[in-house]
Formats: sequence, structure tokens, C-alpha cells
Amino acid sequence: MAPFVRALASPLGWLALFARDDGALVHIDLLGDAAPPTATDAGRLDAAARQLAQYFAGERRRFDLVLAPTGTPFQLAAWEALRAIPFGETRSYREQARNIGRPTATRAIGAANARNPLPIVVPCHRVIGANGRLVGFAGGLDRKQWLLDHEARVRGGLRQMVVV
Repeated sequence: MAPFVRALASPLGWLALFARDDGALVHIDLLGDAAPPTATDAGRLDAAARQLAQYFAGERRRFDLVLAPTGTPFQLAAWEALRAIPFGETRSYREQARNIGRPTATRAIGAANARNPLPIVVPCHRVIGANGRLVGFAGGLDRKQWLLDHEARVRGGLRQMVVV
């Protein structure tokens, strides 16, 4: 795990943010009610904490952070495709697979999303089943639903699903 950590209270419970020496965000843990870690960030995670607080307050729709997730080339491509899903919209796993040029890799996309080390910032919660149902969120479907509802409220309407 990265050497710098900071806890952040959120509507989803405690979040633990982890950064490298250069301040790049590498991991977010959704801790819920678990005890938060002791901060060791020395200011390296100020921007991430501020932007997440703004997101939860409905003041931010896009994150502008230096990210450094670790994964396979396929996972990195899947996670990059997540960042292209607009705030308040959803896509199917099939659409995400098509967006990275791997239209038959729907299950592999699901597995990559389950290993997303940067939930919320890299919005895997915006990916749902082709039938519109909530499936597969490492933080729990209740948190996924909360995030989607939050984005719909901030957008001022219903979430939009695009299935191609």
C-alpha cells in the first residue's frame, strides 16, 4: 500500500485515501463504519480530500487529480473507459467493453471493475447491467445506489442509461 494515508468522512462512511510520495492517488478504501486510519499524508492528499468533499456536497462533477492505479494493461484500459462516462449517466458492461475495443470481454470488464482501486474518482458505480439493474460494486449495492441517486439529484433529474 502507498506510504501516505488520510481518512475522510463521507455520506458513505469513512474513506481511506492512499497516495505515493509524489501525491498521486493510488487507492481509496470504502471503510464504512470501520475505524479510520491515522493520517500520515503531510498534505499530499489535500486535493483528493477537497475534491471528494466537493463531490459529496454536489459541487464537483469531475475529478482533476493525479492518479496512479496499479493494474494489468486490460484493467488500466477498463478503468480509463470508466472516466469517460459522464456524471449522472450509466453504461452497461457491454458498452464499456466496446469502448475499449473488446466487445466480447463483458465478464472481464466486470472483473476489472471489481478491482478498481479508485472507486468514486474512477466511477465504476456508473456501470450497470444491460437490463438496467444494479450489479457488481465492491462497496456494496446500497452504496452504488446512493452514488447514482446522488448524481441524479445533482444533475437535477433521472440518471441516464446509454446502451448500444
